[in-house]
Amino acid sequence: MRVLVVGGGGREHALAWKIAKSPLVKKVYCAPGNAGTASVAENIEIPADNVNALLQFATVTGIGLTVVGPEQPLVKGIVDSFEESGLRVFGPSQRAAEIEGSKVFCKDLMKKYGIPTARYESFDSLDQVKLFTKEDEPVVVKASGLAAGKGVILCSNGEEARSAVQSIMQEKAFGNAGNQVVIEEFLTGQEVSLLAFTDGKTVLPLDSAQDHKAAFDGDKGPNTGGMGAYSPAPVFTDELKQQVIDEIMIPTVRAMAKESRFYRGILYAGLMLTESGPKVLEFNARFGDPETQPIMMRIKNDIVPIFEACIDGILSTQTLQWKQEPTVCVVMAAKGYPDSYDKGKEITGLNLGENQQAVVFHAGTKLENGKVLTDGGRVLGVTAIGSDINQAIKNAYSAVDKIKWDGIHYRKDIGNKAK
Repeated sequence: MRVLVVGGGGREHALAWKIAKSPLVKKVYCAPGNAGTASVAENIEIPADNVNALLQFATVTGIGLTVVGPEQPLVKGIVDSFEESGLRVFGPSQRAAEIEGSKVFCKDLMKKYGIPTARYESFDSLDQVKLFTKEDEPVVVKASGLAAGKGVILCSNGEEARSAVQSIMQEKAFGNAGNQVVIEEFLTGQEVSLLAFTDGKTVLPLDSAQDHKAAFDGDKGPNTGGMGAYSPAPVFTDELKQQVIDEIMIPTVRAMAKESRFYRGILYAGLMLTESGPKVLEFNARFGDPETQPIMMRIKNDIVPIFEACIDGILSTQTLQWKQEPTVCVVMAAKGYPDSYDKGKEITGLNLGENQQAVVFHAGTKLENGKVLTDGGRVLGVTAIGSDINQAIKNAYSAVDKIKWDGIHYRKDIGNKAK
């Protein structure tokens, strides 16, 4: 079978790396890919959101399975287009992907079906916000549309909230993603990510992971797309996991079906573990990044039959086997990320030799004249496994220390919460 992975980040490198190990797979293509995917797949110079060009390529090449990484093509309807052409594709339809494409839709869905989440209001004008915000109340302001994981601003009072809304709605800090905003109560606790496969009926959860959104150590600084992750998250006990499956994941899949938005693919719940129980911060319609990197390293079995079972509606026949050892992913970013940063810096030290404990998943990289250059904000996701969390952290940072370029930034505390 020929498999196409759509996307060009660390998530897609990890997916291509795992898919390439399947005995069912003859060849992997990645569009557009990066310098790392080139080692496990053939890169195709088609942007991830160019649905028509991807459809044409898949048809002509005889692609047997397409796995969609990023949210943009899903929200644009890539799954609908491929299915209408008789192609097998893993991911939710355009209507189902709105669970990520519109935070207003997502929050309204949870409210309607009693799925635990933060109290909220949605707005489409700054004047409405002035009436809602209280001077001494911390809140979270979110752009409703897609903002590459950066459209969330934590505000300690009403003045900061109004300033955040003005930045989003009037100054267009996140473009048209900010045409509507959601303001919700500030939840406290630990964040956990739970991803689950679903065929629209059965929900098959992956092991938990914990992302690190803030740019700097100690969860300081602006939100990013994610500066690192580890799996599993010890704070997320088996009892909590079952509670989330029963009270959040299954009810959400059923709710989407009732709304004529049959959901098939990966459902990603960003959770806050509050004193009153787990609550949904957001849903995503695809694999997380960087959570996918440590999760893929821990899955023991072939993942391709899982994709196929989701498409065929027979997910109940599948199981997942896990390595017990924990994994840690440290994101190496360009200095200045998530704001402005330079590209085109040569990266050295990528060859880890015989190191079987770490894998370097590329994100914002490109090949040019035989050299690997930086080509994005999040450049690499150095992912390692260890006998325990301390060893996994040590293995990851040992590999990080070998990699160099001009203007590196990374957090030095990834995984510490698991100790």
